[in-house]
Amino acid sequence: MKNITVSVSDDTYRTARIRAAELGKSLSALVAEYLNSLSEREAEFSRLEAKQQAVQNEIRRFSARDRLSRDDVHDRAVH
Repeated sequence: MKNITVSVSDDTYRTARIRAAELGKSLSALVAEYLNSLSEREAEFSRLEAKQQAVQNEIRRFSARDRLSRDDVHDRAVH
């Protein structure tokens, strides 16, 4: 685990300490939670981006010439 030093205004520090206390957490835990959420969002973004690429690849393989004829569609519906 790494330690970091962050400089903030007195007002920001005071507000953050109060908010952390309201949540029953230390200020350090609150900041660590926020920083972890940033990396989780980045991982989620990458996952969704890969999923989007997979869907786009599927769409590219679609072709109107692969459609069933009108007779085939109605024949399937009857049986």
